[in-house]
Amino acid sequence: MRLLRAVCLSAVLSVVPGCAALSTGQVGEPDYAAVAESNLRLGDEALERKDFLQAEKYYEHVRTKFPYLEVANEAELRLADLDFAQERYAEAREKFQTFIKLHPTHPKVDYAAYRMARTHFEDAPSEFFLVPPGAEKDQTEVQAAFSSLNAFIRQFPNSQYVAPAKEALDTTRLRLARHELYVASFYARRERWKAVAQRLETLLKNYPGTPLDERALFDLHAAYVRLTNTAEAQRTLQRVIEMLPGTPAAERARRMLGS
Repeated sequence: MRLLRAVCLSAVLSVVPGCAALSTGQVGEPDYAAVAESNLRLGDEALERKDFLQAEKYYEHVRTKFPYLEVANEAELRLADLDFAQERYAEAREKFQTFIKLHPTHPKVDYAAYRMARTHFEDAPSEFFLVPPGAEKDQTEVQAAFSSLNAFIRQFPNSQYVAPAKEALDTTRLRLARHELYVASFYARRERWKAVAQRLETLLKNYPGTPLDERALFDLHAAYVRLTNTAEAQRTLQRVIEMLPGTPAAERARRMLGS
């Protein structure tokens, strides 16, 4: 019976992925290559198949065993990407920040800066399947994403990552504008018109260019009317004409101004 169990165990181990690697080192250790670049490639392959533990071992091996080679810097970036892939965004952010600090002139410093900004974007509350909706959630990470993406675009205007950064920035701008509109609506239901005006002015100043501009402007006009501030109400209608030229909203504003 014992012999039968031993034979069965041997057969199982022979088909378990990674068993060949276990024979050349400690339990769980991969079969490291002699060349640093080969280990980096093996780590990439492990990451591709979502074998995160093996990928980390390969990258750490490159980073610690070949510290004076350029490939060690690549391994540092891969370790940050590894955290990112596992949605460990705070850890990834710290690694990207460290890379930028230690290697400010590295050819891939823009990649590190973009990915660092992206950690805030990915760590923000999802817009899907939320109760309450995203606009009602804490906006700390969304605001951080907005600030860091803006900073990245200013610092690296010619980077290949500017296009996806701008796309993410547009998304965060809309989400923050939606939040301001939500808060303004909250105050409007309580007839706190000064607070409504302040929130809508913040929306239009900090997050312009979204599909919410039209509603924000007309809601702002209504708030100033409630505050009996005729001058600001008329100025807001003029802003509609200037910000949304040639649109039905601009025509509506002209009619309201009597022009």
